[in-house]
Amino acid sequence: MITTAAPDFAANFPNGGRLIGLDVGTKTIGVAFCDTNWSFATPDKTIIRKKFSADLEALKLLIAQHNIVGVVVGLPLNMDGSDSPRTQSTRAFARNLLPLALPLLLWDERWSTAAVERAMIAADVSRAKRATRIDSAAAAFILQGAIDAMTRQG
Repeated sequence: MITTAAPDFAANFPNGGRLIGLDVGTKTIGVAFCDTNWSFATPDKTIIRKKFSADLEALKLLIAQHNIVGVVVGLPLNMDGSDSPRTQSTRAFARNLLPLALPLLLWDERWSTAAVERAMIAADVSRAKRATRIDSAAAAFILQGAIDAMTRQG
C-alpha cells in the first residue's frame, strides 16, 4: 500500500512501531528512524546508491535490524505542488519497494534539505561535515514531519 495521506498510513499501526524515513536522491539515500511512539526522528546513515537490487538489499537489512513496520519516503514536489521528473522517479522508487510488504507513505519534502542545511549552518557545522550528514538529516526532517502529522490525527 502506498499513500500520501498520513491518517491512512497511521491507521496501519494502531500500536505505533518504528518507521524508517528515506530521502531518495540520484546518488544517495538518506536514512532516518523514529521511536515506536513516534515522538522523534533520528538521522542514521546515507546509503550510496548502486543498482536498485543492491539498494533494496541494504534497506531490507536495515528494516530487519530495526524492526521497522512502515516506510516514509520524501516526495520532491515542485513548489506549486506539481510533479517533476524527480517526483516521478521517486514514485517509481516507492513502487519498487512494494516487495518489502510494508505500508509506505509518500511525504511532501519541499524545503527539507534547505531547512536542514540552514540549521547546520546556524550550528556552525563545517561544509565537509554538512556534505556527509545532509541526506540523513533531511530524511529525519521528512520523517519528523510525517510522525508529527500522524500524532496530531490521533
